Amino acid sequence: MLRPILCLAMFTTLALPQSALAAPGMGDEVYGAEIETGKVELESRYGALAGGPADGEDALKLEAAYSVNDRLRVAALGEFEHTPGSARKATAMGIEAIYRLGKVGDVSVALYGEYEVAFDGADKVETKLILQRRKGPLDLRFNLIAEKPLDSHAPVELGYAASADYRVIGDVSLGARAFGELGTFNRAFPYAEHYVGPVAKVEFEPFGQEIELEAGYLFAVGKARQDTKGQVRVMLGVEF
Repeated sequence: MLRPILCLAMFTTLALPQSALAAPGMGDEVYGAEIETGKVELESRYGALAGGPADGEDALKLEAAYSVNDRLRVAALGEFEHTPGSARKATAMGIEAIYRLGKVGDVSVALYGEYEVAFDGADKVETKLILQRRKGPLDLRFNLIAEKPLDSHAPVELGYAASADYRVIGDVSLGARAFGELGTFNRAFPYAEHYVGPVAKVEFEPFGQEIELEAGYLFAVGKARQDTKGQVRVMLGVEF
């Protein structure tokens, strides 16, 4: 029953009237399509712009997730933003779900749906097509994003998130992240904001729970260079 609901949600979002995703990558992650039954995940994701007119702006996202079975993962999240000279404030809260569809060859495929309640402005719905290919020490992921503010005059905003991680030794991985805008259905692939750069990730289990720490720096590309030189990223996650 859930599969047609998510498919309908994605179709509805894409079909709404047809602006760009704000600050791509700020507190965001590249979602994977693999789900492990019974897993509980707590994550804190932080992104801050460095250099340029937007220097010091940051975003923090907190997420708690539970994998109901090997196909469905549900989560609740909160978003907090800060600009220089003002106090940090909560900007939104939301609920999300990932539903694994299966595999196409050796690529795992899933759908993501989110409803976000904005504390200042219009609520939003967001869908993602999630692709993941894991082979040995290599983990490749790609998310195709469609986001629609619930305002009749707002277009569907398209974007992407991509990652590549390679386990180099033990529980240490090196890789890269990329986030960016793809425009709208009326104006695809415009001159837009993109961020891309290296990351390092380490996993350890000091108390029996798996802890994951990720840090990286993404360079501003395209239109993003008008506002900043780059973006610092830090992620801390705990799995039970």
